[in-house]
Amino acid sequence: MHKHGGKYLSRSGNITTLEGDESTANLVALIEFPTSEALHALVNDPDYAPYAAARQNGTDSHLIEIDDTDAAGTIPYLTGSG
Repeated sequence: MHKHGGKYLSRSGNITTLEGDESTANLVALIEFPTSEALHALVNDPDYAPYAAARQNGTDSHLIEIDDTDAAGTIPYLTGSG
């Protein structure tokens, strides 16, 4: 992950559902990458493959990419609507 510029912002099991259905997650990792291309480079890196396989085979998990756009266009420090 670090090889591709990734930086953990949080990796926590302290999960509290405030709205909606109770979360079944017991760990959430929030990782920042400098670019979408850097994230995709990690996902496609053969060195990462064994770790991805272990995660996929040993957990019910999701790997989700989000960007810094503001779909509503109301937060001035975000890049605007995507």
